[in-house]
Amino acid sequence: MSDAPILRLDGATRRFAGLVAVDEVSFGVAPGTIHAVIGPNGAGKTTLFNLITGLIPMSAGALFFQGADISALPVHRRAALGIGRTFQNIRIFGSMSVLENVLTGMHHRMSAGLLPIIFRLGRSRAEERDAVACARSALDLVGLADLAESSAAALAYGDQRRLEIARAMVSAPQLILLDEPAAGMNPAETESLATLVQRIRALGTTVLLVEHDMHFVMGISDRITVLNFGKRIFEGGPDQVRSEPAVVEAYLGQKVAARLAEKRAQELSAKEAQA
Repeated sequence: MSDAPILRLDGATRRFAGLVAVDEVSFGVAPGTIHAVIGPNGAGKTTLFNLITGLIPMSAGALFFQGADISALPVHRRAALGIGRTFQNIRIFGSMSVLENVLTGMHHRMSAGLLPIIFRLGRSRAEERDAVACARSALDLVGLADLAESSAAALAYGDQRRLEIARAMVSAPQLILLDEPAAGMNPAETESLATLVQRIRALGTTVLLVEHDMHFVMGISDRITVLNFGKRIFEGGPDQVRSEPAVVEAYLGQKVAARLAEKRAQELSAKEAQA
């Protein structure tokens, strides 16, 4: 595994009029890892994802993917380089089949022109066969292969989340951004999702995720970046994040964090006395 980050943010900033949603955020994502971004509501997590994928421009700062500055590239160029994503709110085409939904994620990999597609010429047919095979493979990865011909709108909520991941994975991303993938899932679905995310990482795709389910985050993440009011306030492994006072304060407030710190100090004193 290379020491160089696959993704690096250098002072990433986004201002909306008088509001600074992302405030000079800098961190790197190591290749082949699961890296989480957490923080209270309004911390700037989804805005950060939108900056990385190019949905909105940065007000200041720079963004590097595999060492190249991609700060000025449009969305489709970033996707072609190998950055995929899912969204906080499910975005499927309900009138299309599950398989057709996944195929929409391959458009930038298709090269046949309009006439070969219209007249079903050899090159177009070959591309279509390959695309369908790739889409079915992605559905198999997320556990939806048996539902390929079903209506996407008829899928259960958790399966719609998996469908979005399959659509992102079919583009063969080197980095996939998952925006609250466990939102609305029950415990069994969340556990299955954790297994899926780890499987994606095992296939060689780096994962950057935003999530509020701390049990899910702590169970699968190699590294965690914590945001609060648009600023990066801490970064470390799961065990470090759990015990960091600034993180506890951001989630629970200063008074609760102080009480917890006092309680931990008392417990440590008691253990030392027993020793």
